[in-house]
Amino acid sequence: MNTLTFKQGIHPDYHKELTRDKPLKKAERPERVVIPLQQHIGAPNKPLVKKGDRVKMGQKIGDSDSFVSAPVHASVSGVVEEIKKVKTPVGSTALAIIIKADEEDEYADNVKSPGKLEDLSPEKLRKIIREAGMVGMGGAMFPTHVKLSVPDDKKVDYFILNGAECEPYLTVDHRTMIEKADDVLLGMKVMMKASGAEKGIIAVEDNKPEAIESMKSVVKDEPNIEVKVFETKYPQGGEKMLIKAALGREVPMGGLPLDVGVIVNNVTTAVTVARVIKEGMPLVERTITVTGSGINEPCNLIYRIGTPIQELIDQAGGLKEKTAKIVLGGPMTGFSQSDTSVAGVKGTSGILVMLEDDIPDYTSQPCIRCARCVDSCPMYLMPVQLGNYVEQDMVDEMDEYNILNCIECGCCSYVCPSNRPLVHYMKIGKAEVMAKRKNEG
Repeated sequence: MNTLTFKQGIHPDYHKELTRDKPLKKAERPERVVIPLQQHIGAPNKPLVKKGDRVKMGQKIGDSDSFVSAPVHASVSGVVEEIKKVKTPVGSTALAIIIKADEEDEYADNVKSPGKLEDLSPEKLRKIIREAGMVGMGGAMFPTHVKLSVPDDKKVDYFILNGAECEPYLTVDHRTMIEKADDVLLGMKVMMKASGAEKGIIAVEDNKPEAIESMKSVVKDEPNIEVKVFETKYPQGGEKMLIKAALGREVPMGGLPLDVGVIVNNVTTAVTVARVIKEGMPLVERTITVTGSGINEPCNLIYRIGTPIQELIDQAGGLKEKTAKIVLGGPMTGFSQSDTSVAGVKGTSGILVMLEDDIPDYTSQPCIRCARCVDSCPMYLMPVQLGNYVEQDMVDEMDEYNILNCIECGCCSYVCPSNRPLVHYMKIGKAEVMAKRKNEG
């Protein structure tokens, strides 16, 4: 089998065997959900309900007038207990609506199919997707309707559906392509029509043979959509990596996939878009892999947005003794947690639990100038220099060495024999450069 790939990158231990054969199963309905109003890149939402209001599942409870934003919806029916600031999975705080669930699971009046795909215009589809609160569910949480709104001076000829799932441990995209292939295809067709893309590629890494066969089966009669197989390598699922590997096109520095005529979106997003078209249900639930050596029964769940992660851990058999670390997301780009009451949001694709023995000593040592970070960086940056510049607070030099082009994949930190926290430095440096540019106008 011919596989496609990009230069650089790494081959970490994937550990997908823990859950790749575990079918998706519905998580239990939580007693209460915590719905942060900021679950997307862009302007924050304002609450549309108040304490004491009764809400229905699928009802819009937060929205913004900004184009770059995405509304949020109630994932249960019940009563609004309070509206307050809470901690989010990325460590920030955001205003959230807390709903005590009832037994009804009553759907909101607006939850109904908007019609058949062939009868809906691209403009109407984008509006439907926006009202459904769709964001990129691979983790970035960029509003989907914005990505599908192609400016007049651009033209999209390819839509790439990202099923690479290159992050270690995570397997929900894999299971989704096996179990819900028809919905994956429908969601992809919706987004292709909404964006005007003429051709489609479903991108899958070669460590997912069952998913490859499943997707090939559903597209066999689709002349403008094909499945392409990619080498298992991290970060193969990065937008720029996929585009380069699939089409040989290179997104310009500081540019977007649109600049080379491509839109990329995630498999889980496609399935959720399909549900909007079929049932009218907005984004109120998503899939998650609960896994790691510290979990008793690793599994793949479908859970309500806003469910506390402790409840999902409990439904995976709970924690083993000597649990040392809990990460939301995957080990390369996820966020460590200190509190299991934090709620899963639209971009939460994994709960990774590790034991003490899985976590080696990461005491940082001086750089030995080996250049392994340079050899692995998929963006062709020089982390060895950038790390030094961040340590010395040399903001102009960070900018000159294109730190804003870093995708924060973590390859540099992974390969560093001195255990330097390079991706941490990159995040700090990017924030400093952006602050400097903002101050300069």
